[in-house]
Amino acid sequence: MSGEEELAKDLGLLAALTIGIGTMIGAGIFVLPGTAVARTGPLSAATFVIGGVIALFTALSASELGTAMPRSGGAYFYINRALGPLFGSISGWANWLGLAFASAFYMYGFGEYVNALVGAPALALGPVSLSAAQTIGLVGAFLFIGVNYVGAKETGGLQNGIVLSLLAILGLFTVVGLFNADLETLRPFAPPGTAGEVLPVTAIIFVSYLGFVQITSVAEEIKNPGQNLPRAVIGSVLIVTTIYALFLLVLLAAVPNEMVANNDTAVVEAAQLLFGRYDIFGAGLGLLGWGLLLFGGLLATASSANASILSSSRINFAMGREKIITPQLNAIHGRFGTPYRSIAVTGALIVVFLILGNLEILATAGSVLHLIVYGLLNLSLIVMREADPAEYDPDFEVPFYPIVPIIGAVTSFALIVYIEPRVIALSVGLVAFATVWYFGYARSRVENTGVLGMWILDRSEELPDLAVSAATSVQPDAGTYRVMVPLANPRTESHLISLAAAIAKRRDGTVVAVNIANVPDQTSLEAARDRGAHDAAYDLLERAKEDVETFGVDVETHVILSHRTFEEIFDAAETYGADLTVMGWGEDAHGSPGRAESAMDELAHSLPSDFLVFKDRGFDPSQILVPTAGGPDSHLSAAVARMLRSEFDSEITLLHVADDREAGTQFLQEWADEHDLSDATIRVETGDIQERIAEAASDATMLVIGATERGLLSRLVRGSLVLDVLYEVDCSVLLAEKKHDRGLFSRLFGSGARERELSESAAALENSADSAERESDES
Repeated sequence: MSGEEELAKDLGLLAALTIGIGTMIGAGIFVLPGTAVARTGPLSAATFVIGGVIALFTALSASELGTAMPRSGGAYFYINRALGPLFGSISGWANWLGLAFASAFYMYGFGEYVNALVGAPALALGPVSLSAAQTIGLVGAFLFIGVNYVGAKETGGLQNGIVLSLLAILGLFTVVGLFNADLETLRPFAPPGTAGEVLPVTAIIFVSYLGFVQITSVAEEIKNPGQNLPRAVIGSVLIVTTIYALFLLVLLAAVPNEMVANNDTAVVEAAQLLFGRYDIFGAGLGLLGWGLLLFGGLLATASSANASILSSSRINFAMGREKIITPQLNAIHGRFGTPYRSIAVTGALIVVFLILGNLEILATAGSVLHLIVYGLLNLSLIVMREADPAEYDPDFEVPFYPIVPIIGAVTSFALIVYIEPRVIALSVGLVAFATVWYFGYARSRVENTGVLGMWILDRSEELPDLAVSAATSVQPDAGTYRVMVPLANPRTESHLISLAAAIAKRRDGTVVAVNIANVPDQTSLEAARDRGAHDAAYDLLERAKEDVETFGVDVETHVILSHRTFEEIFDAAETYGADLTVMGWGEDAHGSPGRAESAMDELAHSLPSDFLVFKDRGFDPSQILVPTAGGPDSHLSAAVARMLRSEFDSEITLLHVADDREAGTQFLQEWADEHDLSDATIRVETGDIQERIAEAASDATMLVIGATERGLLSRLVRGSLVLDVLYEVDCSVLLAEKKHDRGLFSRLFGSGARERELSESAAALENSADSAERESDES
């Protein structure tokens, strides 16, 4: 398969709907009523309704995002695309691990229900001993992992059967319960002291609503997602909320509340009691009711586990596709069309969690992580609506925007407050891990910058510096090679753009064209923008964009209104993640070079990128002269010469001025071989450096030279280049200085400080060499 791997569209509306219902229905019916009733009595039914209403806000946001971007990964994918890869890492790990924990927990419960039927023994594997529930859960886990491995179509068919059977059993129980209901058992509906427990209990039972967003995790596999996805997401929440509330009310009206409170098997015991009141041919049906609801418990845990495995493996797959984790997980099975590696990794985690046992705390932590994901998902919708990127075209739109996503975000984050503190602490630890993972692994690999980050950077001149700095600090640094060009003069714009585009083309990179418009100090930036300075600056950038596109290179354009010009270049290079900055050098280029005054505070800090400064005397790279004496900046000048040679078929001459011609020739040949310029013309001269450069440059069309240790840019702004010949040669000059971290003292006081540092280092090396030689003689 060429290009990006795609998943087969095998899931219809019913299959998508049952994925959501199947993930949610288990805990809400078979585990949580005991806890909820113990703390709030009949009012517990209201906590499920409140939970459903809160979930509905996020369901609406998820539906719009899902129809606009029906891609595998669901909430993770939307957050990653809208808020950027840092939040993508947090949401991806939270969603993936939360579902893996939940899947293991469901399989543990599955083992408990099966064990109640068969009474399996415990199992010892060397130093590891497994309970009967764990052993049975492992068998079930391998079964469902295998089903997911074979294909989503088989998974959806199995899920349909499980959920429909489960709903039939619950429906039968509800009918029997209605015939035995007594409304007096529901009074008082809100016992004294229970009102203050409503939100804490809602936070506990909210784990019952973790399934609806998982439908979006398989959005790429849903047929006609524009219609079926919102119906499945919203429909699953409405159906499950109705079932929860109605079932719990009937349960509490049909049996004493004391039977339900703090009883994890209350539903099974209630069924035995209610069905036992009826008989056929004199035989009581209590055992039948017990068996049906026990079987329902099996179906509930199985459906939750099956749907969670399906969804979590798709999140894992999407993270691999976005390079948050290794892209090797992207592989699609040639026969089954499933992300088999993602399923295998997720399955392995589930097996490990099952063997470790004691998963209740981890499963609860998963619910906190999902609340974080839900809050971020609602914020993602707001970002996509406000930024309005060209590719964002949803088939379904959230009503009453922005009220719905704001309420969804606030309520999701607020519920976390009511979770047990140690679970919150564990979840914070997982969020911290995801953050460290991003900066330690993913940031150097991911390429997606996120809509929010680009929206902030595009408005860097309008927004607070803190916001711009924050956006810049989390941007990925592995994307395409970025060549920034600060443009100020329309006459020299085409040559700078040609140079930048040629370099970007060879690196498969992007040109970032920036126009830093100078605003007088007495004029506010807002006033300048109102007077059209912002729009006028774009005219130059539009011409530059056309020039870049002739090279077949991607281009970004940005306008910055500033009271500074030259100094702003450093900020812009950092803001837009430039790997290389190409700028002009003239009498008043960018408001500073060629003049004595300059803001030395800016120049005293580290260069944010490599710099090329172009003295334009015509753009003709046919004959390039590269003088070199070695040093770190000569690497950059060699790299630029190679790129120009590749793009324009340039002829390169290397020049080295030395006291000893033979030693100089050996040095230059080795330097040429090291920098992949062995086919260049070698020229070694003796005598005055400036005179020899001037002589060699008379035959060149472009002079490319690395900066000396004193610092290129600080000398340019002072108009005090040591090599005065660079002002006098007839050809264009390209000065190169690499990105480096130089101390404030060195930047301020120039070569003297650096020369003393080098002298001290050389003396230390010489002393070490003398000591080694003496030790060798003594031996």
